[in-house]
Amino acid sequence: MKTQRKANSLRSAIKHAILMVYIVIILFPLAWVLNSSFKTNKEIIAFPWSFPHEWLLSNYGNAWTGAHVSHYFTNSLVVSSISAVMTLILGTSTSFALIRMKFPRLSKVINRVLMVALLVPAGSLLVPLYMLLRSFHLYNTPLALIMPYITIGLPPTVFMISGFFKSFPSELEEAGTMDGLSIYGLLWRVIVPITVPPLIPVFMLNFLSNWNEFMMANLFLTKEKFRTLPVSMVAFYDQLNMNYGSLCAAIMFSLIPVVLMYFLMQKRIIACIKA
Repeated sequence: MKTQRKANSLRSAIKHAILMVYIVIILFPLAWVLNSSFKTNKEIIAFPWSFPHEWLLSNYGNAWTGAHVSHYFTNSLVVSSISAVMTLILGTSTSFALIRMKFPRLSKVINRVLMVALLVPAGSLLVPLYMLLRSFHLYNTPLALIMPYITIGLPPTVFMISGFFKSFPSELEEAGTMDGLSIYGLLWRVIVPITVPPLIPVFMLNFLSNWNEFMMANLFLTKEKFRTLPVSMVAFYDQLNMNYGSLCAAIMFSLIPVVLMYFLMQKRIIACIKA
């Protein structure tokens, strides 16, 4: 009995040790960038691993105003939010229609199309999308990113939400129908409010995917006023005149939505995982 306990304790200790090493490896680059964002160029080059002698908040002001991070940050926030919300709305509606409404042949066709869409790499769509956006005069507009983001995010969103809807009790739908709710009222007034916790991680995945996307943003938006933050990061090296402290500050600004979203929604995410 004691031997078994010791073995279990040893396994637990090894697992925790591996987890701690993994956490350190993941957080170390972030900690280094955060520390460097308060340093001068000389300190970053001469003492890259030390704490700053004087904590400079001016790097953040220089990045926010001098490098126009505020403008690019707003562009990314608007495009990512609209795309993620629209993807969630369309994905929820499509999933409900495929799982709960009876379209035997059409549902199979749509499922197969969505399955094939999952296998198509986003890079292979760049040229066709470029030509379509040019034809519809959407090139160099926010819709040049919003529409492709919705299209690419829809297939995985549909399959993820479909898994939630399959486990949804049919009795609630029957009760809603007996109360006189239409199919749209049943979806948005009964089903969606109950499935909010599982829908939040889906929204977060779409938002973060859109927020970090680079290829399409770099190709479809060449005008500076429409650029998103990931694309602008490439140009920050020249704009900030080799000011590494301000460059690290700009990187920290790009992490704000990710960190903030996690802290605000962590309880719902954990509840969804436990469920």
